[in-house]
Amino acid sequence: MTQSTNIRNDLLKSVKRTVIKIGSGVLTTDDGLNMLVMDDLTSDISALKKSGIEVVLVSSGAIAAGIRKLGMTRRPRSVSEQQATAAVGQGDLIRAWENAFEQHGHRVGQVLLTRDDLTHRRRYLNARNTIFTLLSWNIIPIVNENDTVVVDEIKFGDNDNLSAMVTNLSESDFLINLTNIDGLFDKDPRDHQDARLISVVERVDRKITQFAGAIPGFLGTGGMGSKIRAAKKVAIAGVPTIIANGLKPGIIKHLFAGHEEGTLFLPEPVSLCSRKHWIAFTKSPKGEIIIDRGAEIAIVEKGKSLLPSGIKGVKGQFSLGNSVLLINEDGEPVAVGMVSYHSGNIKKIMGSKSTEIESILGFKHDDEVIHRNNLVLTAHMDEGDAACRLKI
Repeated sequence: MTQSTNIRNDLLKSVKRTVIKIGSGVLTTDDGLNMLVMDDLTSDISALKKSGIEVVLVSSGAIAAGIRKLGMTRRPRSVSEQQATAAVGQGDLIRAWENAFEQHGHRVGQVLLTRDDLTHRRRYLNARNTIFTLLSWNIIPIVNENDTVVVDEIKFGDNDNLSAMVTNLSESDFLINLTNIDGLFDKDPRDHQDARLISVVERVDRKITQFAGAIPGFLGTGGMGSKIRAAKKVAIAGVPTIIANGLKPGIIKHLFAGHEEGTLFLPEPVSLCSRKHWIAFTKSPKGEIIIDRGAEIAIVEKGKSLLPSGIKGVKGQFSLGNSVLLINEDGEPVAVGMVSYHSGNIKKIMGSKSTEIESILGFKHDDEVIHRNNLVLTAHMDEGDAACRLKI
């Protein structure tokens, strides 16, 4: 067993949730959607779920499916034509996934996003909570860009970039990017017979970027260059990526069995994940929450969430999903976090037990005012700013 295999096995053993991105070159043929490949992938994904691993699927193919259905000979060039083509193809795409997974007893849920959904705090939280709820219901989220309404200013650019964002959004601990070639080569394998597959990439540097190039295909928008950029984004967030050939039968099963398939991109040793980078650095805090000593110890020393019982005061006006500073009894900031309630409601429930929230407000979003996954300690922010430079 090679060192590379050992590294793969160690990383894959710890996976609890993975994003699997499947490109147009895998999902489509000249006649439309490639149902044989889709059936094979759904079989592998179903086996993965049976083993206890949650899966979020990022699926390309809406425009490609529309191109085939409309009998086009090339990808539409104008935005309106692309959006109309996606509108035709999206229904076929999600229906095909639904039928394929139904054979294995699984249900799917469609999640259509634009970049604006993930830059707007409240919509980011809504998208995140929708995916988490689908997973808790044992439903497979199938994510795609909302091509029918997107404009250049809010485009992800391609589904490789989208898959990186969804990996962070869903708090997944692995990204599998399935394309129609075996992985990253030191040369373009279509032009060079002596091209060598790179098994492991420890760090995406200039040399690796040069290997990648940008060679978009007819059906998709992202070449190997965009896949490398996506791998780099999640690596900075501490998440590994494998780029592999989705046309190979049983590819997902083989990857999780430790086979030397594709190219593995190792995670960088960072202390702050990219999702928390959003909280700490994307926007300035909109207010302050004063917490007692017990809450400070729970958050700083034990990694707990902020409950209403530990709140002593609220300063400023802020909305659900805004960032706020947590201030201790000495007036010192100890953390930044995204709130699950607006300031007016927090004032009403502060000092109360979580079980009393619904009786006080008439509803309850969460037991926590700020969940621990939405908290960043100020002590970690200096090193995190240097280590977590994810630009999304």
